[in-house]
Amino acid sequence: MPTSIRLNPETEQRLEQLAAKTGRTKAYYLREIIERGLEDVEDYYLAVAALERLRKGEEQIHSSAEVRKELGLDN
Repeated sequence: MPTSIRLNPETEQRLEQLAAKTGRTKAYYLREIIERGLEDVEDYYLAVAALERLRKGEEQIHSSAEVRKELGLDN
C-alpha cells in the first residue's frame, strides 16, 4: 500500500545520509522504523485507552492474590 509522509528537513537529511552511507534505500529504513516502532506505539495507545476505561469505571482491577486464586496457582 503506497503511503506518503512529510518529514522535517533535518530528519529527511539524516535519512538520506544513512541511506547513502549504507547503500540501502530510504524506503528500507522507513519500513524498519515503522515496523520496530509500531509495537511500542500500539502498546502505549492501548494502555492509554485501558486507563481511560478504568477511570470511567468500565474496567476492573484485580489483585495478584485474586488472580492466583482464580487460576488455581496457589495450590
